[in-house]
Amino acid sequence: MSSANVEKQIAVADPKAQYLSYREEIDSAIARVLNSGWYILGKEVEEFERRFAGFVGAESCFGVANGTDAIALALRACGVFPGDEVITVSHSAVATVAAIEQIGAIPVFADIEEETMGLDPRTLPALFNCRTKAVVAVHIYGQPARIEEIATLCEESQIKLVEDCAQAHGARIGSAMVGSFGDAAAFSFYPTKNLGAIGDGGAVVTSNSEIAEQLRLLRQYGWRERYISSVAGINSRLDELQAAVLNVKLPHLEADNERRRAVAERYNRCLAPAVKGPKLSPEHRHAMHLYVLRTPRRDELKRFLQERGIQSALHYPSPIHKQPAYEGRIKGGDNLPVTEKIYSEILSLPMYPELTAGDVQRVCDALISWCSLND
Repeated sequence: MSSANVEKQIAVADPKAQYLSYREEIDSAIARVLNSGWYILGKEVEEFERRFAGFVGAESCFGVANGTDAIALALRACGVFPGDEVITVSHSAVATVAAIEQIGAIPVFADIEEETMGLDPRTLPALFNCRTKAVVAVHIYGQPARIEEIATLCEESQIKLVEDCAQAHGARIGSAMVGSFGDAAAFSFYPTKNLGAIGDGGAVVTSNSEIAEQLRLLRQYGWRERYISSVAGINSRLDELQAAVLNVKLPHLEADNERRRAVAERYNRCLAPAVKGPKLSPEHRHAMHLYVLRTPRRDELKRFLQERGIQSALHYPSPIHKQPAYEGRIKGGDNLPVTEKIYSEILSLPMYPELTAGDVQRVCDALISWCSLND
């Protein structure tokens, strides 16, 4: 069967579908901003910051231009300076490392654990030294990392913890949202995220008043008063249009995430024992930004799905330490056996709340067929 014979391709992600779901509310919100005449750091941003801080369970939220800036500003606000070491993982979007290097800090890679595919806390003590100033723990795919254990290790060593929640809007550990465990947490609102804008956007949340004050200064030139810089800051502001869109979508986030988890449960039931789906547990509530399975025959499955009009993707095609810009120059990149093992096996299936019942059934039928042929 060729993809040309399939009437409709099922996309891996479809941000337009979410716009169409909330089109009337979004169009009205955008019109409200356009008619207000105030387009930067106005009432929409203030409202979103208040509501999103409450959603995460943090005292303060600061809207910024994108998720990369969110990580960089969180680190600067935590007192990370050029030359300081920041531990993170190679299994992430490159933005995580780009943000560390953006502020002149030195990334150090820790390996991941297989179950969560997040930072393995057991690797941290051997990496801590007098130059270590922060850890950036990534909640990859929307699966909470072992953040409580990581937070304890950081606190014992007086090292700051920044959560990279770019893929984890609404993920929980028990009753606590991810983003509420570290000294600060960074979020991205890229259009395909669980909480996505219609363009770039990001935010940093914190419950530390000193970090909050630094964030307030750093995101807008270091101004305490207009045009007078108290510290050397940058220009990284969430604009009113994007904040208005996020204000529309935030009340729907929990329901949308439940739909994602329901789709994931359907997929999980279709897998053969040799194919590993993401772990779903009541204690660690996965936000299911991406549904990533693992199989040694990943490339065969990808072709099989494509022939049936079902898109899939690699998140990511390569770990950061194997990419040309970083290969051979990041400390710790030569000792990441678990990270390297999973990269020949991971495959992302279609995952977004607007998948129709028919779309989900087609994916399930294809998975069942492939698993039966390869059992």
